[in-house]
Parts: sequence; C-alpha cells; structure tokens
Amino acid sequence: MSKKPNILIAASGTGGHLFPALAVAEELTDYNIQWLGVPNRLETKLVPACYPLTTISIEGMKKRLALGTIGVSFRLPPAVTKVLSLMRKHQIKAVFTTGGYISAPAIIAARIRGIPVIIHESNAIPGKVTRWFASWCHTVALGFPSAEQFFPRQRSIWVSTPVRKAFHSPQPLDLPIPENAPLIVVLGGSQGAVAVNQLVRESAKGWLDAGAVIVHLTGERDREVNSFQHPQYYTFPFYDNMAGLLQRATLAISRAGAGTLTELAITGTPSLLIPYPYAAEDHQAYNAQTFVDAGAAVCYRQADLTPELLKKTVRQWLASPETLNKMRESAKTLAVKDSAGQIAEMIRQAAT
Repeated sequence: MSKKPNILIAASGTGGHLFPALAVAEELTDYNIQWLGVPNRLETKLVPACYPLTTISIEGMKKRLALGTIGVSFRLPPAVTKVLSLMRKHQIKAVFTTGGYISAPAIIAARIRGIPVIIHESNAIPGKVTRWFASWCHTVALGFPSAEQFFPRQRSIWVSTPVRKAFHSPQPLDLPIPENAPLIVVLGGSQGAVAVNQLVRESAKGWLDAGAVIVHLTGERDREVNSFQHPQYYTFPFYDNMAGLLQRATLAISRAGAGTLTELAITGTPSLLIPYPYAAEDHQAYNAQTFVDAGAAVCYRQADLTPELLKKTVRQWLASPETLNKMRESAKTLAVKDSAGQIAEMIRQAAT
C-alpha cells in the first residue's frame, strides 16, 4: 500500500483565513496534511485535533519602513528556515495558503525548494501579501470575480470561498427556537464586534416584541455582554454549529468578511451588512457591495447606522416575507457549492 503524499497548509489568525482552509483540508483525504500557524491564534484551538500543527513567530508586514517592519524583517529568515526544515522532513509536495502574513514564509520556502503553491484570496480587495507574492504561486484562487484585475499576469480562477461540508447538508439546531418564530442571527466575525453588539442591544426589544428570537454571537471582548437579557435572546461568544444556525435564520446582521458572506450565500440568508470600518483598504465594504448589487443584502456604514435605523429596517423586513424571499434567492445566486473541491483538485494537479 502506497504512503499518502504530504502537503502543507499555511493558514492563521481569524476564522476568515482558517475556516476556508479547513474546508479544503476536508476534501484532501488522499493526502497527509501538515499545518503551519502562529502561537496564540485561533488555529491553536481548532487545528491540533485534526492535523499536526507547527507554529512560527511572524506578524503582519507594514507598507512603509518603520520599527515594526524592521522587527518583521528579523523574524522572517528564521521563520523561513523553520518552514524549510518542515518541508524537508515531510517531503512536502505542494502548499496551500489562504493569505495573510503566515503566507510569506511559506511561499518563500516553497520557492526555494521548487514546490508549487496555491493561494486563495477571499476578499474583493486582495491583501498585501497576496499581491506581493502572487507571482511566485502556481495559481491564485479568488473569492470574488472583481479581484481578478489585481493579477493580470498570474493564473487566477474565481472559485468563491470554501465552506465546511456541514453547510452543504441540513444540520439540526440544538436551541429551543419555536418553529414559526423569525430568527435573527447577529455575527461580528470570529473576533466579535463590540460596536455592532451595542447597536443590536439597543434595537433588540422592538424585534423581540414582534415575536422574533435573536441569537447573538458577541465574541469574547465585549464587557457589556450581559447588559441585555430576555427569554428570546441568546448570547454566545462563539457557536460551533454555524451551518445549522444560518440554515434556520430568517435574516442576519453581520460584518462583511468574505468567509461569512460565503456562508450567507450558501444558506441563502438575507443580510444587513455593517462592514468593519478599519479593515485593510476597506475591503469589507467592497465585499459587501457585491451582495448589495445582487439584491442579497443592504449595507450600512457603521458611522451612519443608528439604533433607530437598524430597528426600523429589521422590523420592515420581518413584516415583509416577500422582500426576504427575494433576498434569499438572490443570495443563492452568489454561491459556488463546490469551491473546496475545486481548490483541492488544483492542489492535486500542482502536486503531481
């Protein structure tokens, strides 16, 4: 019996980087997977139960020369050396990465060893590392078609953003939500969103009075998390069964990270989007615009959204099933259901 070949997945930090990588890993049952991450990030909680995790010390790169840039420059060579050692030890055949600063040492080491790299860029405005190192990659897989303009000389393919297998089949929901009650799901991304949390808490009573149930994922950084309580209002810092939650949702109030938007598209969930105002190059606003243009969402800038406007918009939607149905069908047109499988096949072809 032949031994499975080894590939390296470099994905670190937020759910937007990790969950698409985990979705692709689920498809690669014919390979052994080594995982590259950073200490004290989300991967240290999610990855070790599934794949061997190696961590390196590396952090974000700055556009301009600064003390932070100098610090990164000192950390990069030892990080590359450690990745080279990992590649030699496991005879890595290909690298898959979802961008971010963890990609830099992985791509550099792969370049030195002549190993092909598939990089996935989930956002409409690609990150700096993706743009800097795309020319060293075998293929750039894109989350949004509009991102293709940033890679005129590279092989780029639009595949949307992978989601975990659970999203492709009905999932039971272990929450006592009445069958006919509208369900509002509030998502701040894997790190939460305190400003969104505050807006929702100030608006929630009007929705609850209308018979809705709210499931609010607050993240772990909100000190006011228990300041609002109601029998139909559930709060969690994080919730594992996102597929079941969004499949049941009537609508979502959410940041506009690419991974979350893809999950909303796959589940056909109408959404009110509040892009993170400090995202690099305002990329969440560009992500959201694709959904607005398709009729799947409305988008408000955080600075422009008041509790009164939020309360009114959601109440109008709850009173108009026709509006929600149209948005639901529009969201589904943005879904690519075999994204993880397409990327897995790219990796297989590159590794041979």
